Amino acid sequence: MGKTAVPTGPSPTTTPQAPATPDTASKVKHFVLDTNVLLHNPNSLYMFDDNIVVIPFTVLGELDKFKKNNDDTGRSAREVIRQLDKLRSKGTLSRGVAWNGHGGMVRVEFADLSTCEKRPDWFAEDTPDNRIIGVAWTLMQQGVRTVMITKDINVRLKSDALGITTQDFEAGKVDIDQLYSGYKTLDVPSEVIDQLYEEKQLELDTIRQHLKVEYEDGSAGEDEVFANEFVQFRDQFDESHTGLARRLADTDHLIPIQGPRRPVYGIMARNVQQTMALDLLLDDEIKLITLIGMAGSGKTLLALAAGMAKVFGEQRYDKLLVARPIMPMGRDIGFLPGDKDEKLAAWMQPIFDNLTYLMSTRGADAQHADSKPVEQRVNQLMESGQLVLEPLTYIRGRSIPHQFLIVDEAQNLTPHEVKTIVSRVGEGTKIVLTGDVAQIDNPYLDASSNGLAYMIERLKGQPMSGHITLARSERSQLASIAAELL
Repeated sequence: MGKTAVPTGPSPTTTPQAPATPDTASKVKHFVLDTNVLLHNPNSLYMFDDNIVVIPFTVLGELDKFKKNNDDTGRSAREVIRQLDKLRSKGTLSRGVAWNGHGGMVRVEFADLSTCEKRPDWFAEDTPDNRIIGVAWTLMQQGVRTVMITKDINVRLKSDALGITTQDFEAGKVDIDQLYSGYKTLDVPSEVIDQLYEEKQLELDTIRQHLKVEYEDGSAGEDEVFANEFVQFRDQFDESHTGLARRLADTDHLIPIQGPRRPVYGIMARNVQQTMALDLLLDDEIKLITLIGMAGSGKTLLALAAGMAKVFGEQRYDKLLVARPIMPMGRDIGFLPGDKDEKLAAWMQPIFDNLTYLMSTRGADAQHADSKPVEQRVNQLMESGQLVLEPLTYIRGRSIPHQFLIVDEAQNLTPHEVKTIVSRVGEGTKIVLTGDVAQIDNPYLDASSNGLAYMIERLKGQPMSGHITLARSERSQLASIAAELL
C-alpha cells in the first residue's frame, strides 16, 4: 500500500512545505480513501506520510450522515470532520493542504465519473460507491499514480475491474496465520525438565540451543521467548515426561507452572492451555490478559471464575466489571423495551449463563454454596455494586481503578476502540479481553484487522501483559465437533 506510517511526526498544524518539483511529483502516489477507512481509523488521514491523500467530495456527504450517530462510527466521523476543518484553516482543501514537512498532503477532490467522458457504460449508475470510485478513475485517466483504499470488498472488486490499483486498509492488520499464541513447545533432554522442577527455575541459556530455527530462505536464527510466554517441554525420548514453564517478566529465567491445586470458584483446568490461562489470570502482577479460542474453549468462563475468586474470595479488587460490545449476530431485533437493565438482559445473557453455572452447587465448591437461589445471589451482588454488567457504550470517558475488568467478545472492536478501553484502566485494575477472531459480527472487521488480534501482536513481550490461545473446545463433545467441522 505504498509507504505507510503511523503519524508520530509533525501535527497537521505544521507549516506547509513548498510545492513539489516535477521530478518528485512523478513519484508521489494519490491514495483515494473510502468512507469506511476514515470511520475505521480517523488517523488514516495522516498514515500515508510523503504521499497525497484524496478525499472524494461524496465521502464528506457520507461523513455528515454518520456524524449524528452515538456509536463509534459517529465519533469517528466527527473526528475526521474536525481534522479536515483544522487543515482548512491552513490552506485550501480543494488544492491540497500539507500537514508535514515530507510531502504529505490532504485534499478534497470534486471530479468523479461525471467529469470523465471515457467512463464505461456499465459503470454509469449514479451511486455513492461509484462516485467515490469515479474519483480514482478520473485521477488514473489523468496519468496520476492512484491507489484506491477501501475496506468494502465490493468496491475493491469494481475498482480492480476498472484497472485501478486497489488495496485494503492495511495499517493495524496482523498476519492471523502467524498470530502470537502465548506458548511454544520444545523437545529437550530429560535432565532439562528435571532441573526445572528441582531448582524451581531454569535459565534461558540452558535451552537456547533448542531455540534454533531455520527460516524459509535457508537462513538460521533463534526463536525468542517473550516475557510471560509459556514453554511446554517434552522429553526427546519419552513423550510422557513433560514440563511446563513461563518466562518471568523482566528476567532471563523460566519458572515451573503446575496450575492451581484447588478449584478456582469450582473450575479446574481441563487442558494445558487452560492451565496457562488460569496462571495468568491469577497472577496479580500481570495487568492485561488476552484470551482467544473457538466457541466453548472456556475463555469467558475462566475469566469470570478468576475474577470472582479475586473479587469475592480474596477481595483483591473492589468490584468485577463485565462489559460487552452491543453487536448482534445476524439481523438486529430492533429496540428493546424497559429500562437500561432490562435492555441489557438480552445482551448480557451469555454472562448470566456463566455466572449461574459458577454460583450453582455444580460449579462452586461447598464454601461458596448458598441456600438462596442462584438468580437471587447474582442480583444481590449486582445490587451491592460488587458485580457490574454494562455495554461498552458507557465506558468512554470513565476511569476504572481497583477493578477486575472483563471485556467479552472483543473481536468485534476496532484497534482504536480497544485502545480507548485499555486507556480507561486506572491504578490497581486488571483487564481481561476475550474473543474468537473466527466469529466477527462487525461488517468492517476481519480476523486480521480486529482490535483483539492487533492488541495481541502489539503487546506481546510486555512485562505487564500475557496471552493464551485456547486450542480446544471443552463445552461438550457435540460443541467440540461443531467447532471443528462446521
